[in-house]
Amino acid sequence: MYGKDMETIKKENMNLADKIYIFDTTLRDGEQAPGVALTVDEKIQIAQSLDKLGVDKIEAGFPASSKGEIESCRKIHNLVDCTTVGLARTVFKDIDAVLDADLDYMHTFIGTSPLHRDYKLKMSKEKIIETAINAVEYGKDHGLTIEFSAEDATRTEGDFLFDVYRSVVDAGADFLNVPDTVGVLTPIVTKQLITDLKNEFTTPISVHFHNDFGLATANTLTAIECGANQAHVTVNGIGERTGNSALEEIVVALHAAYGIDLDIDTTQLYNISDSVSRITGIKKPVNKPIVGDNAFAHESGIHVHGILNNALTYEPISPELVGHSRRIIIGKHTGANALKSKLDEFNIDLNEEQFDNVFSQIKALGDKGKTITDSDLKSLAINEISSAKETPIVLKGLGLLSGAIVSSTATVKLEIYGEEKETSATGVGPVDAALNAIRSLIQDTLDVELEEYNVEAITGGTDALAEVFVISSDSEGNKSTGRSTNEDIVMASILAVLDSINKLLLLQRVNQ
Repeated sequence: MYGKDMETIKKENMNLADKIYIFDTTLRDGEQAPGVALTVDEKIQIAQSLDKLGVDKIEAGFPASSKGEIESCRKIHNLVDCTTVGLARTVFKDIDAVLDADLDYMHTFIGTSPLHRDYKLKMSKEKIIETAINAVEYGKDHGLTIEFSAEDATRTEGDFLFDVYRSVVDAGADFLNVPDTVGVLTPIVTKQLITDLKNEFTTPISVHFHNDFGLATANTLTAIECGANQAHVTVNGIGERTGNSALEEIVVALHAAYGIDLDIDTTQLYNISDSVSRITGIKKPVNKPIVGDNAFAHESGIHVHGILNNALTYEPISPELVGHSRRIIIGKHTGANALKSKLDEFNIDLNEEQFDNVFSQIKALGDKGKTITDSDLKSLAINEISSAKETPIVLKGLGLLSGAIVSSTATVKLEIYGEEKETSATGVGPVDAALNAIRSLIQDTLDVELEEYNVEAITGGTDALAEVFVISSDSEGNKSTGRSTNEDIVMASILAVLDSINKLLLLQRVNQ
């Protein structure tokens, strides 16, 4: 932002806590994302991955919701080294369920905003405080570490919010959590709220911010700048509605932009992101920061040129930092440097003319909206290498008519040794009809038989390039191969056959 001055700006404008805790709630709030229901084994798998990653706390679930939830929380607690947390409302039966799960850390909550008091709980302010105090005292009497959340804190009157927090601190709460339950915070309000809380309380401050306005990560980082001790996060930011602060975004931002050592193995972030995406069925957007498919993908010629010289020109961090990988994408914006780099990667050596031909084909395909995959590029390059260097026979025109279910008509115009010829033929489909027309046009020049015909869609999708490989033979027993790659399967077939025919004609000339 301001070059070398950034470090000075940070020091002058931040009040960072000595220790920042990462509290992951993928297994609780993440599971509340619509359509997500995790089995015990899936929860254990995710929990062990988070533990290996190095998060400080895992909110394993809401024990009071079912016996199965109690059992999964207990199993997770016994299998991980980090702190295992259970969620509970401010009612004794919920707290008992946390105890039944053998947990020693409870995250308890009660709504404090007018909306929650009047419409959900139907409680007075006094009753809210009394209920909160009783729950915290009950938990402390049973040896629990208590994190207290004033649900919908960011829409709660300031004076009342602080009254609630003072009451639970006096009752023994160990952490005060600030939930932005419907994601309405902005960074400037976050700064004021967290600063006021830090000035009032010595009890550690935790934040749980939702992403309804797309500000969860920004608000969480602002809270940490102002002294918040702990951030609630989920893998890929999954959760209720639009989700929560994303684990990978918070961890990498704190590491790379703030220089904060969280003792987290960032190289595992991509894999855990991919695993959670597959388990939950929630696909990541390709442009998802840090872990999306396009996070380290480059197509623009200007960008790729910079990347090939020094990756930091167009990447804020290396993909290896998060276990990701860099991709050079071939398409309409591709420059020559990117194409050369990809061909070197595939150990394909083209001369200048061949390179120019492949480059032109890529640009033409890109203009048609086609994204070129690595397999497409390999096929185009190999086709260029394999094609006949001389072309006695050139395709000058093609017309197709499919007027019946089982029969098609093709009109083909060829230039044969400088003379143009044209004819029409029928066949069972447009490819067969076109090849019959070619065979008719060249019968006076070459007696040819198509011995082998193979077609393959290189990539999936209706716009996949078609790669056609053929073997043709003449009356003297000579054989030649032909290859073509094209977005039109009929054109690919015709060009592959003509390629093999031209090779046969050249072979006959050599043998004369």
